[in-house]
Amino acid sequence: MGFSIASAAQHTDSNDTYHTHDHGVEADHQHHEPETVPARLVSDKARLVTGQGDFIFSWDEKLTAAFPEAALEFESAMHGGFNEDPETGIVYTGIPGYGLCAISPDLTEWTVIGTDERLKDNIHGIVFFVHKGKKHLAIAQEGKRVLVLNIDGTIVSDVLKPRGNEFDFVPANDFFSSAESNFGVTDVTYLDGRIYASHGYSKGDFILTIEERDGSWTWGKLAWGGKGKAPGQFQTAHGVYAYDGHILVANRAAGQVVKFRPDGGFVEMFDNIPEGSLVCNVSYETEHFFFNALRPVGEDQKSAPIYAHTGKDLVSTIVPGDLDIPVLTNIHHVWPHFVEGENGSKQLYLLVHGWNKGKFAVLKLEE
Repeated sequence: MGFSIASAAQHTDSNDTYHTHDHGVEADHQHHEPETVPARLVSDKARLVTGQGDFIFSWDEKLTAAFPEAALEFESAMHGGFNEDPETGIVYTGIPGYGLCAISPDLTEWTVIGTDERLKDNIHGIVFFVHKGKKHLAIAQEGKRVLVLNIDGTIVSDVLKPRGNEFDFVPANDFFSSAESNFGVTDVTYLDGRIYASHGYSKGDFILTIEERDGSWTWGKLAWGGKGKAPGQFQTAHGVYAYDGHILVANRAAGQVVKFRPDGGFVEMFDNIPEGSLVCNVSYETEHFFFNALRPVGEDQKSAPIYAHTGKDLVSTIVPGDLDIPVLTNIHHVWPHFVEGENGSKQLYLLVHGWNKGKFAVLKLEE
């Protein structure tokens, strides 16, 4: 395909219900008739594909089947996303009930890392990062905590729900100090010494920060947002991703990807996202962002779509439902990953987490 490979820093309505897995409440958007991407057959291979232009994908059944047999009973609960170490190519993910996993760079082997029972709780978001020269992971466990880990799975810090006196942002302090508050953390990212956490499963719809002090991670002073429709406010801040010195937020019920300065200042929103797309996450590779809607957009789509996007323009709509992948209808997270061949060539894959019925799948970029 001849892609240039760019590096990345990491790799509604005010009544929006925020319960842990009640994703269906965001159905009040007007649906349009999207551009459908029918599956077609590839010459003599009879392989189903989906997408347009430089981003046409098929289902890689072999790599999908590398999912660990011992984890199959837990797959239906899986939807917490992926992140990776750009130096080694190791991909990290979590399977509720099974544990935190490292996937080999060629996507063929899964290994459980860490023995702490907390790692078997639902991992709703994850980030790999390097802080003061040392590699770490942070994981968002909705309703419970943010864990900061060494990459062998040992826990460095267990960051619990704020008390309501931590932030230089009155709405966040007021929310967390109230008896009715919950801890609805959904995702984490890292930029320049800070962990940024999205807190979207809540009436307290914020971006919060966590900072390291003397080896321990605790809540920082910076927070912003709040539920609403004004620039800088959120309608389910579901995913958060650091890229090119900025923070990108998947503002799910609003169908937006929103760009902020590291201090929380609003910059802009992505253009040309199909109306009705409940955007769950953001990731980046090959000079394009990849993100998905939670569910099909319009009656003609067989599954939730994945978008390849420049930030200004939508360049491909990838519909895994066109590939006859069992179970996969709703999608919670997508992550682009390159596998390097023996001759130095690089093959792009998309790792997909389904939602509601779980399901892990790997899509392969067609040549």
